[in-house]
Amino acid sequence: MESKRQNKFSRLLQRDLGDIFQKDIKGLFDNAFITVTQVKVSPDLGVAKVYLSFLNTSDSDKLMYKVNLHKGEVRKVLGNRISKQVKKVPELIFYHDDSAQYAAHIDKLLSGLEIPPADDEEGENDES
Repeated sequence: MESKRQNKFSRLLQRDLGDIFQKDIKGLFDNAFITVTQVKVSPDLGVAKVYLSFLNTSDSDKLMYKVNLHKGEVRKVLGNRISKQVKKVPELIFYHDDSAQYAAHIDKLLSGLEIPPADDEEGENDES
């Protein structure tokens, strides 16, 4: 279970990283829309696991590779933003969060199902 301090720091990182990806360094990633879905911070606040969701891209694996390639630049911009609030900028570990794609896939599968209507015969037999 995360402490209040970890939760507060996670929210700060999620907000600031979201702004960084959407405004500050958007051009580095071919104008793909990158959303920070979740941030989990270690108890010592030294490591942050950042979960990203991608829109407006054809190859999310390639984009994830680019994000990891520019990890140092992202951390530097983050450091400039939060330097007055924290002593040390955490190490960033990025993960691809594909839960939105998975939910869309499940929704597509469910909408494609043909469910027959319930038989009224069962209800008629119970009344007799």
